[in-house]
Amino acid sequence: MTHPHPALDVITYGEAMAMFVATETGPLAGVGQFAKRIAGADLNVATGLARLGFKVGWMSRVGDDSFGQYVRDTLTKEGIDQRCVSTDARYPTAFQLKSRNDDGSDPAVEYFRKGSAASHLSLDDYVADYVLGARHLHLTGVAPAISASSRELAFHLAREMRAAGRTISFDPNLRPTLWPSREAMVDGLNALAALADWVLPGIGEGEILTGYTQPEDIAKFYLERGARGVIVKLGAQGAYYRTASEAAVIAGQPVAKVVDTVGAGDGFAVGVISALLEGRTLPQAVARGNRIGALAIRVIGDSEGLPSRAELDALELADGARVANAA
Repeated sequence: MTHPHPALDVITYGEAMAMFVATETGPLAGVGQFAKRIAGADLNVATGLARLGFKVGWMSRVGDDSFGQYVRDTLTKEGIDQRCVSTDARYPTAFQLKSRNDDGSDPAVEYFRKGSAASHLSLDDYVADYVLGARHLHLTGVAPAISASSRELAFHLAREMRAAGRTISFDPNLRPTLWPSREAMVDGLNALAALADWVLPGIGEGEILTGYTQPEDIAKFYLERGARGVIVKLGAQGAYYRTASEAAVIAGQPVAKVVDTVGAGDGFAVGVISALLEGRTLPQAVARGNRIGALAIRVIGDSEGLPSRAELDALELADGARVANAA
């Protein structure tokens, strides 16, 4: 029997929110004008990969409200498969407010997500045929933090995909305020990381999760627990990667003006995952992660800076030419 839908390259899951970004600087309480956008770490990654031509599925729940429709319209526009997005009329779609800073510092964000439709994600949302039809699973630390039932789903997804021989990437994406305690966050995320092939912590996140301050030690911590490779994001310095057989720092991409730091890590994940799924080497994957992460922080919004395939190809071609000329 032929499958009515082509199999997916990547599956991910989580919560999307309507995001209201201040159009003027200053404390959120004093802001009068906001622009509506979309937010959600896993959805940012899904969007970035879909723009690069991958078949991406995203699992979630949305409310039967205008924000939920906005999420669905965004998925349609980006070409993301939403067969496993359900509408839960009992609960609302979450939203957030985000301040505007012109100095490159992290914006203030206020979440209105408690009791949201997506926080009721559970094992009931798992559809084996759909999930196991994908080559790769990407998990973030946000979705497991929103509720105990969503956390159970994250572990089930990881165990099932691992048992099926699929690859898994994991970005810790720490959200301490969503967890019952810091200890629960550290234990939960490290247990999830142990099920992944590729673990992508930021240097600050790695320190919180492992107790180590050096990228080499953070990487070693996860390699000893079962990861195939660890890539530690070092901000403007680039990223450090380590496997059982190789390790190096790949220099970051210079950015003239940092506009909005939110979404940089998601852009980095898009670069790494896309390159690895294309069969590129790990250094090439990390370099692409640095590139897309740098693109993401030049614009307002979480996914607005993520490139199309044509844009990425042009940038990589220009880089190749520069390297050749320098040689």
